[in-house]
Amino acid sequence: MTASRYAVNCSLLFTELPLLDRPAAARTAGFDAVEFWWPFAAAVPGDSEVAAFERAITDAGVALVGLNFFAGDMPAGDRGLVSWPARRTEFRDNIDVTVAIGERLGCRAFNALYGNRIDGASAAEQDAVAVENLALAAAAAARIDGVVLVEPVSGAPRYPLLTAADALAVIDRVRAASGATDIGLLADLYHLAVNGDDVDAVIARHCGDIAHVQIADAPGRNEPGTGTLALARQLDALGAGGYHGWVGLEYKPSGASADSFAWLPREHRGSAHAAATTTGAQR
Repeated sequence: MTASRYAVNCSLLFTELPLLDRPAAARTAGFDAVEFWWPFAAAVPGDSEVAAFERAITDAGVALVGLNFFAGDMPAGDRGLVSWPARRTEFRDNIDVTVAIGERLGCRAFNALYGNRIDGASAAEQDAVAVENLALAAAAAARIDGVVLVEPVSGAPRYPLLTAADALAVIDRVRAASGATDIGLLADLYHLAVNGDDVDAVIARHCGDIAHVQIADAPGRNEPGTGTLALARQLDALGAGGYHGWVGLEYKPSGASADSFAWLPREHRGSAHAAATTTGAQR
């Protein structure tokens, strides 16, 4: 796993610290890239909140490489607004805010959580709203050469995208309806494995559709080495298949966050090492 470019997910790691202190903590731990879920309580936060978040990233000297669109009240069980008819305006208002943060900080990967099935709307109605919203998000991302990510998720009983095939079907519908090309699969190897997907087959068949990768071990969703997933082999397969993007460390540390990186030697945590290793391997 040492040739991958790793980014610390600061919405699951370093949660013992205030949110704005986490990018600096990731830098202190040896990483030069981070990703976040939506870091604000509202879809359209105040300018001062956005400025403080952006300053925390730049002052820490890290790159923001992944950012979620507003996904509702995640602690309460929400898992995105993309397919939620009554909140389509809220999601659409959030698109420009999210992409603007990405433009200023150099982030080009934006995760659009699909949303749970809800009472009062049919699956067909929700899916139609999702296609419209994802097409709008992809068009906005395309303006800055970005990509919208669609992710299968585990642990949410009413979330309809469980496998890579589920997410790829949505991506295909968006492409067919709008011509959008700036949309791809977020392959969280933990979610795929827990949901019973054949992760090795997904990598072999769909590596070209994967626009971002995240990892955690299972069971437990803790750091690599605490469970039974073949993460090292699978990341090697991704690299061999042509994926050289970021790998988000989206796990719950089994202890202190800083101690949860023992599986990865410090000299392998920065993206410069991964780039050098990859270049050397290609010579």
